[in-house]
Amino acid sequence: MMQEISFDTIRQYGNIELLAKQMVEGFITGLHKSPYHGFSVEFAEHNLYNPGESTRHIDWKVYARTDKLFTKRYEEETNLRAMIVLDRSLSMYYPDKTYDKMAFSTMAAASIAYMLQKQRDAVGLCTFSDDLEEMTQVKSTRTHLHQIFVKLQQMLEKAPPQGETHIAKVLHQVAETIHKRSLVIIFSDMMGQMGNRDEMFAALQHLKHNNHEVLLFHVADHSTELQLDFPERPFVFVDVETGQKEKLRPSQVKDQYEKTIQDLYHDLNVKCGQYKIDYVEVDSKKDIDQIILPYLIKRQRMR
Repeated sequence: MMQEISFDTIRQYGNIELLAKQMVEGFITGLHKSPYHGFSVEFAEHNLYNPGESTRHIDWKVYARTDKLFTKRYEEETNLRAMIVLDRSLSMYYPDKTYDKMAFSTMAAASIAYMLQKQRDAVGLCTFSDDLEEMTQVKSTRTHLHQIFVKLQQMLEKAPPQGETHIAKVLHQVAETIHKRSLVIIFSDMMGQMGNRDEMFAALQHLKHNNHEVLLFHVADHSTELQLDFPERPFVFVDVETGQKEKLRPSQVKDQYEKTIQDLYHDLNVKCGQYKIDYVEVDSKKDIDQIILPYLIKRQRMR
């Protein structure tokens, strides 16, 4: 399993689709050996057997191989519908040149899309910056999945967008556009409307009000964006959303900055708890397992 995903890593590897498959298969292999082996999904074909169910559909070959009881799944079973919502605002391209947050979120989105399709779930992709940029259909075919990979690859190759982000406006649009109950998976640093949190919270509540399940991955570079961990010397700090610049030493603003960020994280955590939204803090410098395991837990709960 690759421990850190950067723009250079993806560019050197050359193919998001193959890299996503490698990550997911590596994760599943590790899952078989971990305390979470209950999530060891026999991807497209099976469900875990529940005591009391008919034994007629137990796959005894899988039992012989894994020492676990699985029942065979069939095409007509109702599967999940999922829309992956990816923030492509300028702040997601931090740090400059390496684009770590964007690269990490793109690969996490690709990995979850791959898992959804392998489990015969339907998946769509929505991207936004200052406005809704793209919203695909929600399908479960391999051809559709490949198109999503192509769009993700193209997105990384585009220049970062300019202008402020309007997360609330986009989430309201997503809530109104998706007509069937779905799992909405959001990747965002949630920095576009820090000064107007009520509007952002109202948009999240709108998704829940329309009967969607929501999984929010709050992405940040924790060491620098949460803890302002920079050497003690003068820096020019730039608000990437507004372009405002300030020259100062980190110690001059560290306490106030950390309090502001902690308040945002606390408020998001509390509101998501109230709305029954799954909220996951994600460090873009850590392993992608921190994305995949919460997704699997959420998916299992929706079954």
